Amino acid sequence: MKKISTLFLVSLLSGVVTLGSYKLLFDTNGYFSNDKDTLVTTASNSYGKKVGLSSDVLDFTEAAEKTIHTVVHVKNVSRRTITNPILEYFYGYKGGQSQEQVGTGSGVIISEDGYIVTNNHVIKGASEIEITLNNKKSYQAKLIGTDSKMDIALLKIDTNEKLPYTVFANSDSVKVGEWVLAVGNPYNLTSTVTAGIVSAKARDLDTSGIQSFIQTDAAVNPGNSGGALVNTRGELIGINTMISSMTGSYVGYSFAVPSNIARKIIEDLMEFGNVQRGILGVEGGELNGIASKELGISQTQGFYINKVTQNSGAQKSGLTKGDIIIKLDDQNIATFADLSGYINTKRPNDKVQVTYIRDGKTKIIPVVLSKNEFFSTEFKGIELENIEAADKKKFKIDYGVKIKSITSENLKQYREELVGNIILSIDNVKATDVETVSKLLSKKEESQTVRIEMITKSGEVMRVIL
Repeated sequence: MKKISTLFLVSLLSGVVTLGSYKLLFDTNGYFSNDKDTLVTTASNSYGKKVGLSSDVLDFTEAAEKTIHTVVHVKNVSRRTITNPILEYFYGYKGGQSQEQVGTGSGVIISEDGYIVTNNHVIKGASEIEITLNNKKSYQAKLIGTDSKMDIALLKIDTNEKLPYTVFANSDSVKVGEWVLAVGNPYNLTSTVTAGIVSAKARDLDTSGIQSFIQTDAAVNPGNSGGALVNTRGELIGINTMISSMTGSYVGYSFAVPSNIARKIIEDLMEFGNVQRGILGVEGGELNGIASKELGISQTQGFYINKVTQNSGAQKSGLTKGDIIIKLDDQNIATFADLSGYINTKRPNDKVQVTYIRDGKTKIIPVVLSKNEFFSTEFKGIELENIEAADKKKFKIDYGVKIKSITSENLKQYREELVGNIILSIDNVKATDVETVSKLLSKKEESQTVRIEMITKSGEVMRVIL
């Protein structure tokens, strides 16, 4: 009788466990119920969290609908003359054959009256720029201005109708892992949409210009350059500009100029005709385990100041060598890309609150950004800087701008002859400083020739036509 009772109890408990397990796992709202949204949980249920795998969260149709009509196709037409050196040498033939070249890319309408932002490399060297909207209407575009260092160009089309446009979002608020859409119009068909997530922020690719890209795994291919990177609300967080690939095709990563940087460049071009660059006035590098060990400090994140520029806002505010910048305003600074990306959204005379560490103590001081004396003319690939007192004394002049470097492929063969020369005038207008020169050149088309008078490093006066 005792054995029968034991068997009965075991059977009863087994039934209870089986029924309870079924209710827990398979019944309505159970973990394996067909009616329950897919969940991803951690080891403890108290930390279970929905991560966006349900169909309603993954609905990008509204963001896509907002964006596709604001992204345009950009056609770049340039012409060059092909010469025959053999005919020139033997017969003195000086003629040449004109050849048309066509490049394409994408652009984003940012105002209802027809302002369009794209990449500088999309329209570089263009003699004609044609814009095709998503509704197949085409317009000739005017180049308002460019910033080759940040790879941004501003165009304008004239139309009587109000155009759909994309609004800017705060790219500093973008989070890694956030869903994004990349929208382009690469083949003049209609706008195309791809989705992905933000893979990284403030990505430094060691380029000569922008050093603070948004990295995403949304598919971007050649022709999508200049297109929009938007969040799930259809707001612009970046301008797609490049991919990292050995083949030139998308392999998993693409990069965009943050919208805060693009917006500041656009506003500068519209208001001033050139880009106003402010500088903090510090030189140094980002910290990591190796660098911190060599410097003998414990801090492994932040920007280590190795040198402070004379007469800069940083020097006037009291920053010195050895200080470690960890925050600008509310933006944390862990890398050089963080610092340069934030400063690129500011202008001369803007004030930033600098949080830094000195002797193990955290301090905060206001710094007024000073004017960046190094300025790229964005014309003919010549970068200029204001002359110093020593130059004025050496050449017995009281004005002029010095050629700092050459970025144009056409002029690189003359780099040794040009770098260090001082430009005195452009088209008979005195080149008093870099601002004067930039305003003068911003009114000229890239295809226009300019007459330059300069003093060479040896003190000879030379006149050239570019």
